Amino acid sequence: MHNNKNNIELGRFVICPMSRARKDGAFDALVSIRSGRGMASVDRVMCFVPKFSSTHAALRYAREHGLAWARCH
Repeated sequence: MHNNKNNIELGRFVICPMSRARKDGAFDALVSIRSGRGMASVDRVMCFVPKFSSTHAALRYAREHGLAWARCH
């Protein structure tokens, strides 16, 4: 799994886009969206359906969709 180490803070959320290599050579896009602190923290991890040809494309997709989710909540 590849994490670009560029967590994004947006309001009460911390968004962490990630990519994961597949056996077929493609990449999955995932995003972690964290909120709260300590015992009251919640971490949502979403894995998206599209396959990507590069880590960069998967990370870009995860970033865009993570930010969109946080803006709506």
